[in-house]
Amino acid sequence: MGRTFLYLLLLIALPASAQIYKYTDAGGNTVYSDHAPDGVQAQPVELPPLNSVEPQTPSAPAAPISDSREPVRSAYEILELGGLPTEEALRANNGTFTVNVLIKPRLQAPHQLRLVMDGEPYGQPSNVPIMQLVNVDRGEHRLAVQVIDGASIIQQSPVVTFTVQRVHKP
Repeated sequence: MGRTFLYLLLLIALPASAQIYKYTDAGGNTVYSDHAPDGVQAQPVELPPLNSVEPQTPSAPAAPISDSREPVRSAYEILELGGLPTEEALRANNGTFTVNVLIKPRLQAPHQLRLVMDGEPYGQPSNVPIMQLVNVDRGEHRLAVQVIDGASIIQQSPVVTFTVQRVHKP
């Protein structure tokens, strides 16, 4: 009973993809096939998991920049970074720390948050208002958060300037 159960469990756990076999033919050539030929010593090949990419929907083109003096209405009343000291250095010995995004109203789908550090996008966009920065060099940095919809920037927070203090590695 125990052996049969284990065999069934192994069958269920097998991946849905076909098995690939490797063997040497009569001419000494290495051959790969999706089936093991009769009478030949074939070895199963372990393949890494397949990468997959989800299709992305095209984003709407960015609205043209108006030259009028009318105030631009923001999508969010509040969009700012929190958790960064402005009067003293941020001590992060390994350069890793988190920042909070204060946003009101709540982030609306399909919008995402993206950090911009020293004028360049940082990390992956997220819909979580707590974001981690990793291995940031010591010294002064400028950080902002953007609300994006695909490639379009919906809104950006004010830039916060802060200094990272960390142990120097020789």
